Amino acid sequence: MNCFKLAQHLFLLLFFSYSYAQFTDEINSNRPGESMSAFSVGKTVIQAEFGCNGINENHAKLDYNAIGLNSDLTLRYGAFLEQLELIMNVQYQVDWYESDFEKKVRNDLKQTLIGVKYLVYDPNKNYEKKPNLYSWKANHKFSYRAFIPALAIYAGANLNFSDNTFSLKNDPFISPKAMLITQNQFGKFVFVTNIFADKITSEFPTFGYVATLTRGFSQRWTGFIENKGVQSDFYTDGIIRCGAAFLMKETIQIDASIGTNVKNTPNYIFGGFGISWRFDENYNDVINRVKKEKGKKDKGKDKKDKGKDNSNEKANKRKDSFGLEIKK
Repeated sequence: MNCFKLAQHLFLLLFFSYSYAQFTDEINSNRPGESMSAFSVGKTVIQAEFGCNGINENHAKLDYNAIGLNSDLTLRYGAFLEQLELIMNVQYQVDWYESDFEKKVRNDLKQTLIGVKYLVYDPNKNYEKKPNLYSWKANHKFSYRAFIPALAIYAGANLNFSDNTFSLKNDPFISPKAMLITQNQFGKFVFVTNIFADKITSEFPTFGYVATLTRGFSQRWTGFIENKGVQSDFYTDGIIRCGAAFLMKETIQIDASIGTNVKNTPNYIFGGFGISWRFDENYNDVINRVKKEKGKKDKGKDKKDKGKDNSNEKANKRKDSFGLEIKK
């Protein structure tokens, strides 16, 4: 098989496979963690996720201190297929920088990232766990199937609009980002990992991971803990954060989080709040629609069969009454 045919088969596998619903009744936000989930928001669904963090940053060797605010906006749109999602992330930061040599106010775009995510594999697709009618223990035992993750891929591009305020001088205007996403559900726990390569074509490409563990405590409350590791020739660090989210209604979630890193070159502490909102008025649930149409057909068939049964019953009654008259 030549390269052209292989690419053609991969294309068909990814983009013309049978679509199935990933839409949930309640909003499914990536906030307040930094990791990206494997599942999309659903076809035609628009979702906005906004956060604002206070930051305190100081550097032990360069002897500077910066206090400010960082705002983060992510727009997600389910396009063309249930498994496909378009994503744009913009970060803007303003802070008050002070060192032995200067004092200044810095404000600029810190990150502009656009990309696309595609769910390659869902272990629960076409899978239905059948209950064991003879064993309570068999129905409640741990299933090793939970270790099979949902798998998604992400490809994006960094756009450098910053005037070297929060970026390196030699950073190109466009640099790609690639990521592998896995997601497992263990009962009330959800474990998500992102393994990424960022700014691949720049002078200092960055490689790393984000691992997030989320737990649902009730129908409205969830909590999370997260670890992020980054490594490049310019900067290496580890970040730990935790927080909680509250579901106000099916389409709105609010959250709060705090975090810090493990180094002092620089060391920074951050904490803030956020809100996620979903617009799903245009969403058309394929599975529910099929079920409704099937239900209507079955209902019509039942009525037709019932009508036949009633007519047969009436005919039998007429025959019985006629028979009785003959006997008289």
